[in-house]
Amino acid sequence: MTKITQKDINDAVWKACDTFRGSIDPSVYKDYVLTMLFIKYLSDVHDDKLEGYLKKYNGDVERAKRAMQHERFIVPENSHFKFLYEHRNEANIGELINIALTDLEEANREKLYSEDGAGIFQNIDFNSSKLGEPKDKNQRLKTLLIDFNSEKLDLKPSHLGGVDIIGGAYMFLIENFASDAGKKAGEFFTPKEVSSLIAKLTKSKPGSRICDPTCGSASLLIKAGEEVGSPNFSLYGQEANGSTWALAVMNMFLHGFDNATIRWGDTIRNPKLKEGDMLMKFDTVVANPPFSLDKWGKVEDKDGDKTTISYDPETDKYNRFWRGVPPKSKGDWAFISHMIETLNEHGKAGVVVPHGVLFRGSSEGRIRQRTIEDNLLEAVIGLPANLFFGTGIPAAILIFNKEKTSNKFLFIDASQHYESAKNQNKLRKSDIEHIVTTYRDFTAGKLQPGVVEDKYSYVATADEIQENDYNLNIPRYVDTFEEEAEVDIAAVQKEIEQLESELVKVQKEIDKYLNQLVK
Repeated sequence: MTKITQKDINDAVWKACDTFRGSIDPSVYKDYVLTMLFIKYLSDVHDDKLEGYLKKYNGDVERAKRAMQHERFIVPENSHFKFLYEHRNEANIGELINIALTDLEEANREKLYSEDGAGIFQNIDFNSSKLGEPKDKNQRLKTLLIDFNSEKLDLKPSHLGGVDIIGGAYMFLIENFASDAGKKAGEFFTPKEVSSLIAKLTKSKPGSRICDPTCGSASLLIKAGEEVGSPNFSLYGQEANGSTWALAVMNMFLHGFDNATIRWGDTIRNPKLKEGDMLMKFDTVVANPPFSLDKWGKVEDKDGDKTTISYDPETDKYNRFWRGVPPKSKGDWAFISHMIETLNEHGKAGVVVPHGVLFRGSSEGRIRQRTIEDNLLEAVIGLPANLFFGTGIPAAILIFNKEKTSNKFLFIDASQHYESAKNQNKLRKSDIEHIVTTYRDFTAGKLQPGVVEDKYSYVATADEIQENDYNLNIPRYVDTFEEEAEVDIAAVQKEIEQLESELVKVQKEIDKYLNQLVK
């Protein structure tokens, strides 16, 4: 049998999305398609394994079934894709799919339930009115099942051309959904080029604990793991949105990271990645938090005249905001503070931020100053505009390093280095390599203070940062001023005279034609 390629799978799953296009928002229907892909994958792996055991035990069904109880996932009969496909014409097909998901969760509680007892499918409803009136909904679900029953979507490992194809298809879908979903896409996906850049800048050693405290669908976290170059690492993440948390959990399984720990909850108000009563510490922390999140902190619960404060960053039990509490309307430094406090003694963090983080004053300015004085900041990297889904504003990457030894700071202005595209700009491979090479030369002590590369990179001293009142705005360090070309006055005057002469001739021609028309 011909092995199925990554392109075959990608094309087939993208075609399955046609069922919903034009009638349902991509930010909604992505959950249905990705969940169905997960069910199909588990079902096909189950069949592949069962066939193997039947062959091994000479057709002894009972023995094969007993062996299947020790497999990675248990797939109840009514949770199997084949069962759902055979019942595709039922009037209650949406309900049947919901039951299938519940039973699949129950059969795999340790894997598919959170520590708080929430199942990963609890936020998705295949019987929802979001899918249309009953007749339309049933037709859409039937078509979806038919599309996934295609030979091109046979996901048995023995038929696939590589072990990473399923994970690749999942990432392909998420990226394309992000492209279609507009503003809402930023909630669940970091562009793969940006993920790759952060993963390289924070490259973890074998044996590392890697965390993304705002992991979305976990694309950045997975990239950071893959960058290790060894299977010896562990992944941890937390996500506030329940539907997106479920995508992250499925993403981990589809990439083969069964031991990843992905928690559901608000990272600032209720961090879940802990050891005892203490926050868990990591070798690497990466994140693309929501930009300038409003109302991120203090929570006041009102019951009549009585007001109870259920969370207050001023009295944070983990003391994450000892350098200062960020303003309630901008949570950027709250996430940065959390990331720094969860680094171990030799940890490194990479975070995407809006440019305001670099220069805004008041409490943010004080936190920034203390962080710089603690010599934790290593690099400030300006990115091109329109790289991210949901916002056209340019962003920056900040790198923090607990093991930093020099008292110097690297600034890179990569804002003009990108490939221009219709809907969204992209970092090219050469752009990523340029940034990473410059950064690694800096951390290796090869770069001296001052201009490193004209209009691109600069190494600042602590005294310079202090002289600039701890303002990290990149143009203060990387001079990108372009002098205007000198104007040749004589040549311009000559050109004006020539144009005036030609204008006189044209005017005479117009007058001539007008006179002819009058006659």
